[in-house]
Amino acid sequence: MKNIDQKWIYLVVLSLIWGSSFILIKRSLVGYTPLQVGGLRIVFASILLFVLGFKSLKTLSKTDWKWVAIAGLCSSFFPPFFFALAQMEISSGITSILNSVAPLFTTLVGIALFGLSLKGRQVLGVLIGLFGTIVLIAAGMDDNVNQNYWYSLFIIVAALGYAFNINIIKKYLSHLTPLAVTTASFGVAFLPALIILIYTGVFQQFAGDSAMHEAIWYIMALAFLGTALANILFNKLIKLSSPVFAASVTYLIPLVAVLWGFLDGENISILQLLGGLIILFGVWLVNRKKVIVLQK
Repeated sequence: MKNIDQKWIYLVVLSLIWGSSFILIKRSLVGYTPLQVGGLRIVFASILLFVLGFKSLKTLSKTDWKWVAIAGLCSSFFPPFFFALAQMEISSGITSILNSVAPLFTTLVGIALFGLSLKGRQVLGVLIGLFGTIVLIAAGMDDNVNQNYWYSLFIIVAALGYAFNINIIKKYLSHLTPLAVTTASFGVAFLPALIILIYTGVFQQFAGDSAMHEAIWYIMALAFLGTALANILFNKLIKLSSPVFAASVTYLIPLVAVLWGFLDGENISILQLLGGLIILFGVWLVNRKKVIVLQK
């Protein structure tokens, strides 16, 4: 199968997995605090990745570990906590929509720091996708006036972290296998996440809390599918395609997440659907032409 076919398959599969992650976070927060959800998500995902990819860590050099440490903190450590914190105040659908700024950040960070060069059509596609995101945010604010949109800053910072992660992997870690990169990234995040979990007292609370017993299944699905498996697939997508193409998965995620939110009782409007169509057009425009990455 050609790369051009493979990358679209990865894009669609990741959209479905990550688009479903937001409703899993919402259900997990019924039994756990945001710090507990983020910490358990990292720890469970790390354990699975250590089982699958521990031997692959031997392929990393000292220089690789330097870049993995930065990428791991940007994408594997902080975002799981930030998304859980944001969803304490913002609906799962709107949170996923806010995450759609990742392609724009990826483009700006890539141009500023990593030698990324784009065609005018691709820049237009990014801007159209961003406009669609703004339409969705505006519609969400009108329909959910009681939500605290200051918490959207957590998602903005997480999206910026993803932008750095994507560019770092593409420029400095593309010689490694996706499994090695993912395992190493979560290896960096594992210990601090475990320390935070111990601090929250989650292990002592679990035994006598029925809400925790029910919500743990959502966290495990989030960790194994939405974190471990999805990150392996995403790192493979970065290797197969351009940074901007890989980041454009965040334009498709809201379509899945908003649908899940609707099924779970969250509001969805015609204006939100219109914003989704604008986003899809932006994704198509961004990926119509090949991105050129200048090698330094």
